[in-house]
Amino acid sequence: MAAAALAAAAPARAQAAALAFLAVGDWGREGGRSQSAVAQAMAQAARETGSQFVLSVGDNFYPGGVTSSRDPQWRTSFEDVYADASLQTPWYAALGNHDYRGEPEAQLDYGRLAGRWRMPDRHYVVEAASSADLEIFVLDTTPLVADYGEALLRLCHGHATTPNPEQQLRWFKSQLASSRASWKVVVGHHPIHSGGRHGGEPALAQNIEPLLQAHGVQAYVCGHDHALQHIQVGGTHHICSGAGSSAGAAMEIAGSRFCAATPGFALFRLGGSGLELEFRDAQGRTLHQASLAT
Repeated sequence: MAAAALAAAAPARAQAAALAFLAVGDWGREGGRSQSAVAQAMAQAARETGSQFVLSVGDNFYPGGVTSSRDPQWRTSFEDVYADASLQTPWYAALGNHDYRGEPEAQLDYGRLAGRWRMPDRHYVVEAASSADLEIFVLDTTPLVADYGEALLRLCHGHATTPNPEQQLRWFKSQLASSRASWKVVVGHHPIHSGGRHGGEPALAQNIEPLLQAHGVQAYVCGHDHALQHIQVGGTHHICSGAGSSAGAAMEIAGSRFCAATPGFALFRLGGSGLELEFRDAQGRTLHQASLAT
């Protein structure tokens, strides 16, 4: 009887969600290091919930991004790995620091081809979410952080510069100020708060976090640290979903509500009860569930 009740409850929960979507980061390893297993678990979650799109939070291709829109990694690390029919939905992608070691513009170019990859600019608003009283703002955080080691690695790959961050900051402030959505989610590759190896970025804490708090942003979704983390600071939930292939060490910090160093992804549902978060591992097991209401 209990099993039957659970089976009946799962479809009901999926139907109750006005919008469902997945978030995954730090994945592009030609299926290796658990990437294929995570992809299979994502496909199952997408089928269960009717997921409408995927957020990719950066470091889309290892170790050094892609060289062009014809790079073989588009097939071996993306198209062939996330091949299930349930994942043939728009993939709204952010750039990560590893993507900057290649040609970031190539990821925008691939988005201009017919297909599910969406990156209309290096920072943009996700169009698919607007009908659900939700706005999702995608940031390009590499130009916003002062990482001199990463700058040296870019230089070694022949890529010396990043865009001036001031234009992006002006755009972001304007977008938040004009937003009338009840629910706001911001996506960026680098974390503001994290118990992982990289930790939080002070420059983002200085320039981005006050804007999140001032404009009532409920969730900041990131990667960079290869873990699954849920950290609440003030009214903002910091969701690290950087375990799309490999996982690294992470520990609880101030505000931590969940932390796991295991490959997996995040699932979001927006419905009558608000915005809900679920972490699942590479076997499709639920690790953590929470409401992101402030």
